[in-house]
Amino acid sequence: MNPEAERLSHQRSDATIERVAAHDERVQRLRTVPSIGPVTAAAFVATIDDVRRFSHAHQVEAYLGLVPREFSSGDRQHRGAITKAGPPRPRWLLIQAAVSILRRRPPEAEALRAWALRIAARRGKQIAVVALARRLAGILYALLRDGTVFAPRRSPQPVAAATLLV
Repeated sequence: MNPEAERLSHQRSDATIERVAAHDERVQRLRTVPSIGPVTAAAFVATIDDVRRFSHAHQVEAYLGLVPREFSSGDRQHRGAITKAGPPRPRWLLIQAAVSILRRRPPEAEALRAWALRIAARRGKQIAVVALARRLAGILYALLRDGTVFAPRRSPQPVAAATLLV
């Protein structure tokens, strides 16, 4: 398939998902989170299915493969790259949402962005993006579990590394 036909196919698929998802209140609730669109919200709802399967957000994050691999021996603990367990599509969509928050700078996500920039200053951009995707998974899980909508928090402090991820 040529690139133009593939792009049109994706646009049609996204439009279909948006029409179907418009009738699902869970998807609409998740869409209140900055950078979470209909495709990401619908994929998350479809992947999680029954939110009661998970007792806390860390289980969802692990299910999606967004937690670090661990190599431990005796007193030594070493954490590696993310496990990439579970379905790849929702993980990829959450990573894209995290990148979007860092690049687009939505005002309602300033606290999340500031948190990720502090991590980026210490650990690097890629780790910060995955950490933000992991946090987004936890937020989406909490919204599904509690039946609430996203309420942004104010950024606790100005970020000196604001140009780090531009």
